[in-house]
Amino acid sequence: MAGGWRQRSGSTLLRAGLPALLCALHVQAACQDVTVTQELLKEGFHRDLLLKVELGVVGKDAGGCTVAARTRLPSGVYVDPYELASLQQQNLTKAVLIPDVIDVEAPEYLATDLLVLLYMEPDPRCSGCFSAALPVHGRYHRPADDSEEALVVLKSPEVLACCCDSGLSAECWKPAEVEAPCSGKTSGACQWYSTRHKPVYEASILQVPVGLRQHSSLVCVVTLLVTVLCSSLILAAACKYGHFPLVTCSE
Repeated sequence: MAGGWRQRSGSTLLRAGLPALLCALHVQAACQDVTVTQELLKEGFHRDLLLKVELGVVGKDAGGCTVAARTRLPSGVYVDPYELASLQQQNLTKAVLIPDVIDVEAPEYLATDLLVLLYMEPDPRCSGCFSAALPVHGRYHRPADDSEEALVVLKSPEVLACCCDSGLSAECWKPAEVEAPCSGKTSGACQWYSTRHKPVYEASILQVPVGLRQHSSLVCVVTLLVTVLCSSLILAAACKYGHFPLVTCSE
């Protein structure tokens, strides 16, 4: 009797929980329809980080909302705040830097991570698609022992939406703590929401050229010789072509 009761109870719980499980899996599959692609353009120290977001089914709830990507840049790269301010004046990009004071001259081993909230623009060629570009710059790294490149890993960003006039699906969008205004809608902070997404690539890798430790002596000697040579040429040119009027002192 006890065994049969437990079996019937287990079957009842299974029948009751199966629809809820299927519903949860369906919601999760629908909410993961967001796709994020990031790509590094150009070569060397000065690059452009191109971000593309395709909301898909989740985008049906984001009409009239501001979409942004929140990404954390490691200490190996930075964003020039003066360059960013110039781009924002030209309406070429819009972003919020945290912190907003950045030492652009600091090397990688003395810098800290940077949090960037990058506002995205709708892509007219794709419904529910958004894109934005952000100029990033590689920092100088310590000389390496056996490699001429340092690898800086840029992880996939978080997709955010700020809807000051409409709501979002509670199944797909969750409240996020972001201290930043909705672009073009209000000057104060408003409620942002985040959603799960499927990155096309888990991370992008920036290759930054670095020097080799065994070349340190050679670099120092060549730098000293070039400095002395250039200084001598400047001094010789100044003495040959310069005009130095005599200054007399009168009582």
